[in-house]
Amino acid sequence: MKNTLLILLLTLFTGTQAFAQCEAGEVEVEILVYTDDWGYEAYWELLPNGNNCGEDPIFIGGNDNVGCNGGGDQNQFPGGYGNNLTINEGPWCLEEGAQYDLIYVDDWGDGGVNFDVVVNGYTVESFNGLGIGATFTFTAAEPQEYDLSVFESNLYAYVAGGTFDIEAGLFNYGTEDVTSFDLNYAVDGGSPLVHSLNDVEFLSYENLSVEHSIPWDISEFGVYELAIWADNINGNEDQANENDTLYITVEAGPGISNIIDEYVDSPTGIVEIAGATEDVNLPTDLDFHPVLSNKELWVINKDTENTGGSTVTIYNAGEENQSEIWKRDGNAWHFMSLPTGIAFSENSNFANSPGVYDANHNGGDAFTGPALWSSDMSIYAEPSGGNGSHLDMTHASPYCQGIAYERDNAFWVFDGYSNDIVRNDFVDDHGPGNDYHADAIIRRYADDVVLKDTDDDVVSHLVLHEDEQWLYVVDHGNARVIRIDITTGEIGGTPEYPDYEGYAEYTMVTGYTQETVVPEGALEEPAGIDVIEDRMIVSEHESGDIIIYDISVIPAVELDRIETGFSSLQGIKIGPEGMIWGVDHDSHSVFMVLPEALSTEELAERDIKLYPNPVRDQLNIRNMEINSFIQVFDAQGKLLLSQNMNTEYGMLNISSLSSGVYTVKIKGDTSLTTRRFLKL
Repeated sequence: MKNTLLILLLTLFTGTQAFAQCEAGEVEVEILVYTDDWGYEAYWELLPNGNNCGEDPIFIGGNDNVGCNGGGDQNQFPGGYGNNLTINEGPWCLEEGAQYDLIYVDDWGDGGVNFDVVVNGYTVESFNGLGIGATFTFTAAEPQEYDLSVFESNLYAYVAGGTFDIEAGLFNYGTEDVTSFDLNYAVDGGSPLVHSLNDVEFLSYENLSVEHSIPWDISEFGVYELAIWADNINGNEDQANENDTLYITVEAGPGISNIIDEYVDSPTGIVEIAGATEDVNLPTDLDFHPVLSNKELWVINKDTENTGGSTVTIYNAGEENQSEIWKRDGNAWHFMSLPTGIAFSENSNFANSPGVYDANHNGGDAFTGPALWSSDMSIYAEPSGGNGSHLDMTHASPYCQGIAYERDNAFWVFDGYSNDIVRNDFVDDHGPGNDYHADAIIRRYADDVVLKDTDDDVVSHLVLHEDEQWLYVVDHGNARVIRIDITTGEIGGTPEYPDYEGYAEYTMVTGYTQETVVPEGALEEPAGIDVIEDRMIVSEHESGDIIIYDISVIPAVELDRIETGFSSLQGIKIGPEGMIWGVDHDSHSVFMVLPEALSTEELAERDIKLYPNPVRDQLNIRNMEINSFIQVFDAQGKLLLSQNMNTEYGMLNISSLSSGVYTVKIKGDTSLTTRRFLKL
């Protein structure tokens, strides 16, 4: 009994003693400072909210020689903090509920020092120091007991129609560990769909990823407003509603159709849509922006090592109103040097794979890897400091031969230097032109040896089959195609290639499942690759063939070869309407492959109605088969518009067409119907 009482008294005493020096109406505040490899670059001040740097600071930390005005000077003053340390500054007794500023200044201008704000023992804010510096604001108050925030989801700007499984990332800002809560979402302000979770272990100041149990049923194309939030936390209301809900605007439209079999045993047409006159220069790869309705195609140019690569963005690709924009970042020589591949993330960022040994080009150690970019034209290739406009980069995969997207900011590359396949997760990007890479997670898959082209002429691309989580890889040097089950393998062990930047994780993955899809000897110079459902296409560099495979069985079965007439094929892509697109390196060509529509002798005519006819802007099409493929041709037979429709009744926007007579072909699974209309 005495021991129990003593423990209770000690608990009560120590529970209040930690903050005993602060008066009523005050809280105890500490700031944890995390330095990177260059701790001396950091200077910071703690001030009342609204004060300028140097104006009555409560505390000054870091290197005094940098001071308030030294951001980006790169004078490399000695002093301040050491490297790769955690420093606990404080405590201070601050007015409870008042706001305070943490002003950060970086001598080099590339950021890298991070801060945690702790109030009465609870972490309340985390700040990442980026660029030349920033002002961070926090409130000096303990968190509420129950405070869940939805901060991310797997919904981006565009989703394909059908059913969609909604995932959400939540953060527990409350002081209490959460064992039960409800995750909700609503579409266009409708009734909430509720997923109740019980027996969870959701700790204070931790995050949790949850998949909602009720899929979003997208029955019509259009723009939707979604809200996602959590409540009923351990049976209690959320006590801080201002951060509860994530609001997202999403366009629902057609997905990518699998029409690959229309190319099998059927004539095809090759249509060049861009070339040297559009500033295409030694292209190596291409990819479509994830908002498929835009038909926005990005082509990446190899250019030269000194200039770095460039991009050509093609709007309304392949259509009559197509237009192009060429861009090169000011620091492409480092971040996009001799690029071999490009891949878009669903969040509209894209990454490229530099094909060089050393991004610094100074004859030193092998030092380069994939770089992350924004596709926002107001950011990409616009001035934003000494590091160009890139969003992030890692330096552990020299001679990258190709790149594939997985999710968020995670990408896979073919490492032509170490002969590995490497997963690079940039995690949170550091913003345009900054230089903080330490949060990256890099995992090397090296159970097998892949080989690049010894002449560095032919790429080795890779692509993730999202539904099945198989990563398909062109292994050019071994003249084969392999695939890796990315859900398998054991994480652990230190890679031989050095960690130059102190990544959050840098490990090996061993014992994963790998299979041979196309064995050695069946290919000559494989380069590009793409997959859709149970079909795979691979480009042969010199012969110019695009090979179609059935991957429902392994090894894959070759179904047909498309002769393109090119002699230096690189990347290929299955585009928004399911058609095949590609680039030819030496001829500076971007092209699409058109399948010849099957004749009416093979498919029946269907009683399809078009109205109004004549028409101005919107053509209504009635009595189609579900999942029909629509094509509009001009009087010379040039394809102008194409679209998938998954309803019997659809509308086609033809406002971009000039006045005249046009032919529309509507192909379903069992029918092919040709109609004409007059555009006013």
